[in-house]
Order: sequence, then structure tokens, then C-alpha cells
Amino acid sequence: MKSRLASSFASIVCLTLISAGAQADTSGQQLAEGAGRALLGTPAPRLEVKTIDGRTIDLGQLYGKQAVYLKFWATWCVPCRQQMPHFEHVYESAGADLAVIAVNVGFNDAVDDIRAYREKLGITMPIVLDDGRLGAAFHLRVTPQHIVIGRDGRIEYVGHLADASLDAALSAARTEPAADASDAGAASKNPAAIVRYAVGDALPELTPLTIEGTPFDFRERGAAHQTVLVFLSPWCESYLATTRPEVSTNCRRMREQVAALAGEHDTRWLGIASGLWATAEDLREYRTQYAVGIPLALDESGALFRAFTVNQLPAALIVDRHGRIVRRVEGAELETPTALRAAIGTR
Repeated sequence: MKSRLASSFASIVCLTLISAGAQADTSGQQLAEGAGRALLGTPAPRLEVKTIDGRTIDLGQLYGKQAVYLKFWATWCVPCRQQMPHFEHVYESAGADLAVIAVNVGFNDAVDDIRAYREKLGITMPIVLDDGRLGAAFHLRVTPQHIVIGRDGRIEYVGHLADASLDAALSAARTEPAADASDAGAASKNPAAIVRYAVGDALPELTPLTIEGTPFDFRERGAAHQTVLVFLSPWCESYLATTRPEVSTNCRRMREQVAALAGEHDTRWLGIASGLWATAEDLREYRTQYAVGIPLALDESGALFRAFTVNQLPAALIVDRHGRIVRRVEGAELETPTALRAAIGTR
């Protein structure tokens, strides 16, 4: 198994998400640490999750008995694969004092993708496909993102790199005394359920800000035109060209169809970029590189992507003038050059 992981690791072409080499690692660590700073020392959420094999894991029941190591990852993420030998080694060497769980972020990945990846690399630890709750609870910003929870049920470490700091956090979490089971995580709560909106629902009363700081009112009063919300990522076309070429192609198709339509019709447009591996500056560079003409907003926390259950890029929601979602366009639909035009009812 270790030789299979080592072979896979040695054969990786060193790509990056936002920038190159060490710069990407540095930016990833900064994003993870920045997002996780408010979590350090706080009680970890008590969540019940299921593995892709159907096993139920109650995180709340682990607190007070074991340290917990959660690693957020994705099959298309090159740094995740680079770190997989380290991750598997931690799992194989973990005793009764440490629970190790792989959390697929549920973004541009399906269960079949994950199972094929597991088989190819010989991964043996339990794998959970996140439905958005874990990402929200642990402020997911990058892949991989490491979360170490102490035996007292409190979050001790959030990071991106598989380095000495992570190893030290894992060692400290494992060697500290076990907490009283009745006290561990006592202050923890089950996170609030995610309110989701689908075709047929009215848009929520939200006013996200564009990267220029301009409010965009989802429920604009007296609107005489429809609204199109386009969900995207500034790195979709470039980074996924190698690891998910079909997704990369669809992102390009969506961008081109939006460009062809945005200036033609009386329709409100908003591009909503995922905050995963992206900053406002990345979004500005994306706008300049591709001459994007519609307003852009960064969903830094991922709340909008979760609310509209956008797990695959790209996607567009068509909203009528009454504020009701009437159509969704995504994935293979974009192989038709006029898919978006037909969806918004233009000729």
C-alpha cells in the first residue's frame, strides 16, 4: 500500500491552484490559518456524519475519548495527493487515542470519483463526503485543510501544510489527558441546519457585495427584469484543465455564453465566485484576464454555494422578475452553445 502511495506521489506533476510552487503552499497556509484563527480553542461542533461506505460517525461521541484529525481534501487537488502518504501514515500509526477521518469537500467530486481515487491510491481511512455542514463549521477555505481537535473536544490546530507544525499538533492532541466524557464538548452545539433554495423557491432576502463594494439586492423591489446568478471559480478554467478537463471546459463555455448575452438583454447578472482557494484579488485578476463584464462577488464563507446546493461548477440560476428561481443550468447542458440563451428565454 505504501509503495502504491509513494509511486503515485512520485508521478505527480507539480501544479498549483493560485500561484506556483512554494507561493501556493504559503498562500494556502495563510488562508487556512486566517480562516481558522477564530476557531482555535473553541469547542468543536457535535456533528453526525456518514462515510461513503455507510458507516455513521458521531463526532460528539469521540470528544473526551480521542483526539480527532479531520482532513478536508478533493480528488482534483494536487497538494492533497502530494500529502496523501503523510495522511495515510498518520492513520496507520494512530492508536486508540486518535480518530482520523478524510473529509472530501464535496466540490466537483462525486462518490464514484472518490471510490476510484481510493482504489487507485490504496487509501484505507474512513472517508466522508461533506454535505456542506463540516465545511461551514470548520471555515473551509483551501484543500487540503487540516483540523486537529484535542481530547477535550476543543479545536487546537487549523492549517494547510503537512509539516512539523501539523505533526506537533497531532502529537500534543494525542498525549494530553483524556477529558471527562461528561464535560468534553459540553459547550459544543450542533450547527444550525443549512437552509437551501431550489427551483420554485423565492430568493432569500440577501444583499451580497460585489468586489467593488456595491450592494446587489437579491430581492430588488419592483424589478421589471429577470436575474441570473452565475456560480464560478477564478481557477476553474486554468487549474482544472489537467485534473478535471470536462469541468474546465464547461467553465469556459459558461463564461463565453454569459459574455455573449450580458450586453444584449435587460437582465440583471451577478457572478458569485467560490471562496475556496480564492480571494477578492484573484477575482479581480480573473475579471481582467477574461474581460468579464458582469458584476462579481466573492462567496468567501461558501454560504451562498451551500444555500443553493452548488456542488459542481459552473452553474447558473435563472430568477424571474418576482424573485422566484425558475431554472438551473449546469454541467453537460452547456455542451449546447445556446443553453443559457434558451434558459433565460431570449431569442
